[in-house]
Amino acid sequence: WQVDRTEVIRTCINPVFSKLFTVDFYFEEVQRLRFEVHDISSNHNGLKEADFLGGMECTLGQIVSQRKLSKSLLKHGNTAGKSSITVIAEELSGNDDYVELSFSARKLDDKDFFSKSDPFLEIFRVNDDATQQLVHRTEVVMNNLNPAWKTFKVSVNSLCSGDQDRRLKCIVWDWDSNGKHDFIGEFSSTFKEMRGAMEGRQVQWECINPKYKAKKKNYKNSGIVILNQCKIHKMHSFLDYIMGGCQIQFTVAIDFTASNGDPRNSCSLHYIHPYQPNEYLKALVAVGEICQDYDSDKMFPAFGFGARIPPEYKVSHDFAINFNEDNPECAGIQGVVEAYQSCLPKLQLYGPTNIAPIIQKVAKSASEETNTKEASQYFILLILTDGVITDMADTREAIVHASHLPMSVIIIGVGNADFSDMQMLDGDDGILRSPKGEPVLRDIVQFVPFRNFKHASPAALAKSVLAEVPNQVVDYYNGKGIKPKCVSEYESSRTLAP
Repeated sequence: WQVDRTEVIRTCINPVFSKLFTVDFYFEEVQRLRFEVHDISSNHNGLKEADFLGGMECTLGQIVSQRKLSKSLLKHGNTAGKSSITVIAEELSGNDDYVELSFSARKLDDKDFFSKSDPFLEIFRVNDDATQQLVHRTEVVMNNLNPAWKTFKVSVNSLCSGDQDRRLKCIVWDWDSNGKHDFIGEFSSTFKEMRGAMEGRQVQWECINPKYKAKKKNYKNSGIVILNQCKIHKMHSFLDYIMGGCQIQFTVAIDFTASNGDPRNSCSLHYIHPYQPNEYLKALVAVGEICQDYDSDKMFPAFGFGARIPPEYKVSHDFAINFNEDNPECAGIQGVVEAYQSCLPKLQLYGPTNIAPIIQKVAKSASEETNTKEASQYFILLILTDGVITDMADTREAIVHASHLPMSVIIIGVGNADFSDMQMLDGDDGILRSPKGEPVLRDIVQFVPFRNFKHASPAALAKSVLAEVPNQVVDYYNGKGIKPKCVSEYESSRTLAP
């Protein structure tokens, strides 16, 4: 499926194409892309006559996580020539900045006989089709011709749809209890003009009543409206953090309790089938395949819990499945799969099903990360388990603690156990609290039973469990006021570009 084509650049062996390709980005999907370069003969623009110079395949996740991806162009038969292609990504939308405005007025017309006007201000955005959309209505200030309205916040998107030259229409009314408010006056502005009130300066407008202006000879205005302050609060997007160099650290924890069944038995959830991966492997690969694009070293710590492990055969709830406690990392998702398959025969499946220790282990790394005070590593823990957990109180405590850290927890329930207790950890239907009653700071747990996806593609499972991650990353860093590590060149140009 062809997305788009660039322009043709004539007689040039190092072309820089100006054409931008716009694609929608979804963190929770593997979006495979193919780029092909063709040499088009001078009298013909069709691809039929063109020479194929080479192609390159990658995922959109790889491009955005590196921000600039260079790869060799492969000819037919996947042979690499001397040529290479470089793809640079930048985010177009994602402008969730909001602005804080504080208005006042002076010498407004008096519309009331026995008291002074009760003014309020309305701001409308004028859309492309000339319709007007109310953006904000201030409170009413009673009996005052020189009102100061309360400061209010509004997103840049709703104020001007990200276009700072879009016309804004502002109307001042005198409030009446019967709902028939009297018109005092109006003026027109743009967000660009309002930004003039940024560094302690003020911007003011004459408030005009067109009827009076037409009738009265020496009419000046119906008052002055003043913008005392305009503050812009930058909201960074998920891609701002990823392109700023934030790495997703992906850790896996696998349940080796006896309820899984003896791995040598074909009914076991851990049975290694010669042709068909078991549910543990399917879930691991589906989620891991996406996370690995956002981790530059592609090294993944992998742990097991609920088994007796050699040499002493003591029960452990957080052992490295490669049995190297000093370095539990496996190379790539494939490395995790191999470590899992080779550790199975060496373990004694046991119990109970305790997941608090593994959450605490990752939380320890995440809490060391917070000392850097920058957005460099965000942790995702994937827990694959076949049963109801036995240390629910400790787990709730561990999750409440982890909700203050740069981490998210994904739990996939494998097999046919009753997982109703697990649903409570996923804060979607009410706020999860620790046994002492402390609520989670942010909802960081996503729980999904694998059986819901038995007949769906692995991509559907990954999509379901990873869809919330970008918001969790943004909530954490924006909530802590942490900016992306290196503000990219494009971001400074993106301030308020649509």
